[in-house]
Amino acid sequence: MDTMIHVLLLLLMPPLLPGVINKTKAWFGGRVGPPLLQLYYDIFKLMRKGMVLSSTTTWIFVAGPVITLVAVAMAGLLAPLGQFEAPFAFTGDLILFAYLFGLARFLTTSAALDTGSSFEGMGAAREVTFACFSEPAMFFAFLVLAKISGSLTLTDMLRAPVGSTVTTTAPLILIAIGLFVVLLAENCRIPVDDPNTHLELTMIHEVMVLDHSGPLLGVILYTASLKLFVIGNVLLHVVTPTFSAPHWFDWPLFAAGMLGLAVAIGVVESVMARLQMRHVPYLLVFALISCGFGFLLLIR
Repeated sequence: MDTMIHVLLLLLMPPLLPGVINKTKAWFGGRVGPPLLQLYYDIFKLMRKGMVLSSTTTWIFVAGPVITLVAVAMAGLLAPLGQFEAPFAFTGDLILFAYLFGLARFLTTSAALDTGSSFEGMGAAREVTFACFSEPAMFFAFLVLAKISGSLTLTDMLRAPVGSTVTTTAPLILIAIGLFVVLLAENCRIPVDDPNTHLELTMIHEVMVLDHSGPLLGVILYTASLKLFVIGNVLLHVVTPTFSAPHWFDWPLFAAGMLGLAVAIGVVESVMARLQMRHVPYLLVFALISCGFGFLLLIR
């Protein structure tokens, strides 16, 4: 039963998070904003449309978004939601978890390069460059959780903050800060990128999907929300304590926590402007150093 709820939440809840973020930003701006379920509407509309394919593209252009969706969904099955077991867990699954996102990034950038567009190639170059900082930061965060839990299984690692002591509080705070920056960077949110922009010279993720249309674009939009959900779930385990609640109430608590995280992202995007592109690496280096110092505090 818990596995079924896990899969249903993983499939159905992600498009709600961008809606909460947009509503939060609209509230800060004194606007009504788009409907909360707007992304669901957009995805359903795109799935019913036709698809335009350039004669210069190959099968990679079509396979990229689909395999990316499968990779991110598999990563979601490796990470536990709330206080429940992950559907799939084994020793060292953190490596597979991290590199499923690496596979997704590789396919996204390959599909962008397959178009032969200089703009999309520029976005792909930025994507892989920033990944050189975000991936090590995530691994340092996992090292901290593995050290605290004494396990190399994601389910046990993400429950490590539950029994945290005074000596582990500082490392957890540091990796939480670093993971939040990684969350913003990996999902191309402000201050790293603006998912609503259409200025090619300043885009990262959005410029890579300019040539996709119809169902492929719908898959890309859904995958982006799913990636936000999965990485946000990892961060949520680090920053939230465990409450003694009835078993049936754990799922609503988890859903409330994810919605709260979406509100926090909306607040950050409302009070900050997008950084200049040349300053983005400094932010990612800060995330890497924050997670790295969290690990050093544990092994001192």
